[in-house]
Amino acid sequence: MSVPSKKIGVQSVSRSTLAKQVVDRIVQLLVSGQMKAGDKLPPETELMEELDVSRPVIREALSALETLGVITRKTREGTFFNNKIGSHPFSVMLALAVDNLPAIIEARMALELGLVTMAAEKITDEQLAALRETIDGIANSKDNNYGDYDKEFHRIIAVSANNPIVEGMIDSLLITHHKIDSLIETRERDLTVSHHEAIYSALEQRNPQEAFQHMYNHLNYVRQKVLKLSTGE
Repeated sequence: MSVPSKKIGVQSVSRSTLAKQVVDRIVQLLVSGQMKAGDKLPPETELMEELDVSRPVIREALSALETLGVITRKTREGTFFNNKIGSHPFSVMLALAVDNLPAIIEARMALELGLVTMAAEKITDEQLAALRETIDGIANSKDNNYGDYDKEFHRIIAVSANNPIVEGMIDSLLITHHKIDSLIETRERDLTVSHHEAIYSALEQRNPQEAFQHMYNHLNYVRQKVLKLSTGE
C-alpha cells in the first residue's frame, strides 16, 4: 500500500543558489513541525511545481539531503524523512549549513575534540587494537587510497567514548568526515600516519590532554588544507 505524500506549502525560491535554498526549505518543514520524521515527501514533479525549480535542482538538493542522512529514497515507494532524525538533530543542522564549509569543519572539530578526551579515559584494549589496524592499513595503502581506514580510525574513537547521548552524533561526525574528505585532492599518507600515531599513543597512555592536543593538531591541519582548497589559494 502506497504512502501518500504531504503538500509542503512553501514559497517558490529565487534563482540564486537554488539547490541550497531547496535544502533549506525542506529542512524547515521539519524544524517548523509541518512535517515529521518518517513522513513522505511529495514526488519530484510536485516539488518542481511548488518550488518553481528544475528537476536537476530538485535532484541536487535531494542528493545533498540523502548524503546528510536527512532523507532516504526508496525505489518505487518515494522519498522519506528518516525516522532517526528525532534522535539525530545534528544531521538537520548540517543540512542547513551544507554550503558553509568553515562551519562544517568547526563542528567536526568541536565534536571530535570532546570525544577524544572521553575516549582517552574509556577506550578498551580491543578498541586500541582496532585503531592500530587502521593505522597499519593507511601505512600500507597504495595510491594514497586510504579514506576508509581514516574514517574508521575516527569512528572507533567516537564509539570508544562510550556515551549514549553523544552516540547520536557519531553518524553526523562521519558525514562531516566524508564531506571534508571529498574535497581533498592530494593526500599525504606519511603525515596522516604520523598524526594518527600521536593520537593513538596518547589514547594508549590514557592521557586526555595529550589526546586533545594531538587531535587538535590533526584536525587543524586538515582545516587549513581544505579551506585553502575551497578558496582556490
